[in-house]
This record gives sequence, structure tokens and C-alpha cells, in this order.
Amino acid sequence: MKQIDTEELKAVQLEILDVVIKFCDEHNINYWLDYGTLIGAVRHKGYIPWDDDIDLGMLRPDYDKFMNLFNKENTRYKFYCIENNSSAPSMFGKVFDTDTYLIRYYPRSRDVNEKVKLIKSLGIDIDIWCHDNVPDDDRLLEEMYRRKNMLYHLNSCATSKIFHDDFVDRKPRGSLPRRICVYAFRMFMHSIAFFLPKNYFLRKIARSYGRYKSTNTRRVGDFFTPWRATIDRKALETYIYADFEGRRCKIPAGYDEWLTKVYGDYMQLPPEEERKTHHYFIAFVKD
Repeated sequence: MKQIDTEELKAVQLEILDVVIKFCDEHNINYWLDYGTLIGAVRHKGYIPWDDDIDLGMLRPDYDKFMNLFNKENTRYKFYCIENNSSAPSMFGKVFDTDTYLIRYYPRSRDVNEKVKLIKSLGIDIDIWCHDNVPDDDRLLEEMYRRKNMLYHLNSCATSKIFHDDFVDRKPRGSLPRRICVYAFRMFMHSIAFFLPKNYFLRKIARSYGRYKSTNTRRVGDFFTPWRATIDRKALETYIYADFEGRRCKIPAGYDEWLTKVYGDYMQLPPEEERKTHHYFIAFVKD
């Protein structure tokens, strides 16, 4: 394996993107550039200059079709999500290049050079985000979000280290009695998780997403991110094309409404000090 730099990593990501787009076009599967990649296409005609990943979005029927077909027709590139692989590294889907290798790390506090919590990954990837039907009743929608948050926190307690954690934001805060209660609950959840299937709580979250997939709801939403953004499905059901790093890619016809819901004024550049990646990794490819 040979270590590569960020620009070489982006080249691999773009190769994965080309494979995914070709597959989707051949199988009549709709996709669109999503989140930061969508901003990049609209604002920069490519990557946001300080970004280093690619995000695609799909509605649930297309996501399920992609999940069921992609791995059958590809050997080098593989799609993993919590629905098709209990060991998947995240709740949303990822397409990996199996000829690559990735080690993710997390900087302690703001010191990027002090690498901690090294995590081996399956390889260089692009993210596939699923957008699910959500109920038209806001009370039922809020109930779905509460259930997701509860399961997410249970998973966090079951997987975090009990007495310390290299993730600074997972260390318990507050008074001594509160910290003692957090440690005690983590111990309890660790003991429970020992008897449960791997990623049990994440899989429960994933199953809860699709509860309205057979219902003709007006809105769709994303349960993978903290933004709680929902939108009229019509904004994501028709597509136009935009340039992204020299290729023409689908974006939603309602991209402005979607990005505004998630980011606000997405055309405004963030302050200079915030123009930095939120991913940290060391990437390798086969010699």
C-alpha cells in the first residue's frame, strides 16, 4: 500500500462517483449531489475548496434498489450500510473502493497534529444519504425524531469508553453526581450491549426510518443528520444538471429550497477560521 495526499484521495473519490453515476443511469436509479457536495457544485462547480468528501442523496425507493443491486454487479467497489451489513461503520450508506485503505483519526481538542483514536476504515469512500417519507402530522414527526435521539444516545452510552474517551465531547460534564450517574449508566449499557447483536441500536434506528415508506406522505426528511430538515418531496423528485469537477451531475430542481432549509444562506462563505475540513484520515492505495 502507498500513502496518498488529499488531491490523490479526491481523484479516487471521483472515480467512485463516476462508477456510481454510471450504475444509477443504467438501472434507472435517481440520485443527486447532496449537502456539501451540492453546495460545491452550485457555488464552486466542484469541491468546496476546504472539503474532502462526496455526498449523494436518494429517496428511499432508489436507495433500496441501489442497496439490493450494486454489490451484485461490482467486485472492486462495494456498498455497505447498516441495513445490509451489521458491521457497517455508519447509519448512512458508503460506497468503498476496496483497492484502497483508510485510517480515520480524531484530533484531541483543536490540535490536529495530536492524533488520537485511530480507526481503521474499509477504504476511500463516498457517502450515500437516504431521504425517507415523514408523516404530515408534525406531532408524529417529532415522535420519530425523539425515538431516533433516544436510540442514538443509548448506542453512544453502549459504545463509549466507560471512564474516559478520546472524543472530548463524549466526556460527561456537569456536577460530580451527574458525572457519576453517566458513568453508572454507561456501565449498565455496556453490560446490556454484551448480549445484543452488533450495532443493535443503530439497526433499530435504521428500521424505524422506513415506517412510512409505503405511505404517500407529502414530505421527506433525513434522519441521519442533526438538522431535522424536511421538505416537500416535489423539491427532490425532479432534477437538473450542474457541473462538478468537470462532469455533469444531477442536482434537485428544488436545490435552493433544500440547501436553505439545511444551511440558511449557503452562498455566503463561512468565516476564514471555519474554512477547514471536519474529516481527518490517512489514505492508502494499492501499489
